[in-house]
Amino acid sequence: MHGQFEITALHQGAPGLAHGGLLSAALDESMATLNWLVGAPSVTARLEIDFRRPVPVGTTLHIIASVVAADQHKVFTRADGHLDSAGGPVAISATALFVQVPGDHFVRHGRGIDIQAAMIERDERLSQRDFEVNP
Repeated sequence: MHGQFEITALHQGAPGLAHGGLLSAALDESMATLNWLVGAPSVTARLEIDFRRPVPVGTTLHIIASVVAADQHKVFTRADGHLDSAGGPVAISATALFVQVPGDHFVRHGRGIDIQAAMIERDERLSQRDFEVNP
């Protein structure tokens, strides 16, 4: 899956640079979206981040996420955040383990209105096929 994240002044940590926690969240969200798009509700069980170079405010982080392996209820993913373009230098890398959960997990722990909106969005995206899984 490919995505882009515009780094604005609102995302600043150190002066002029993106906050590392926010970059981590962007990669986690990208990897989680893979599970959501392929129809396997899951939650992050482990997330490992490698910060390779600073990400300046005003740049676009190009995120490429993929499923590495799946084993029963476990899904192993990875993502890289590139500067300048999808082929540019890697600024941040992540690997994650997601554990598939039953759909009612989100009903028990989330808000109903948010779950309904997410399901509608997922169904629309699936029908439009406006994503790629492991291109």
